[in-house]
Amino acid sequence: METSAVRIEPPRENDCDIVRDPLPTQGLLDFRVIELLFFAYREFTADADSILVRYGFGRAHHRVLHFVNRAPGLTIAELLDILQITKQSLSRVLRQLIDENFVVQIPGDEDRRQRRLYPTEKGRKLAVELSRAQVRRIDAALTMTSDEDMRPIAAFLKAMASDREAARDWFERQDISWKDPE
Repeated sequence: METSAVRIEPPRENDCDIVRDPLPTQGLLDFRVIELLFFAYREFTADADSILVRYGFGRAHHRVLHFVNRAPGLTIAELLDILQITKQSLSRVLRQLIDENFVVQIPGDEDRRQRRLYPTEKGRKLAVELSRAQVRRIDAALTMTSDEDMRPIAAFLKAMASDREAARDWFERQDISWKDPE
């Protein structure tokens, strides 16, 4: 049986519309804040990522641990709403956290079909370790700003995060506000 190999040639310069000029930092779009967010997020997550890898966990595990520790007794439905992910996406992560004793799932008092999530001591310890790593980075950056500078920074981040009702509900539930005290 004879087979013939198909050789695929890369496109030549004159075969497609190659663009050689970079997008300008400012112009049609302003890339400064986008790139600041890219790099800030990379650094913000790096410290926690190095801890998570020791457990075979990823960022999804971190998010679940964070919210379960911030609101023990959270239902799976509430967590899905906060994270804006599917049941299927949550299922694997939650199963691993439960199997490894970082989170427990308890039937609801009124509705036994409802599942409430609670951290274990082990889960609390890991959540605090992850948060400490991130708080160190945030605190280091904030030492370069004044209290007066913090208000617009917080307002900007809240505006970026508050597009979805779930985020607004979370801020309200946790009484997260950056308004000046009266």
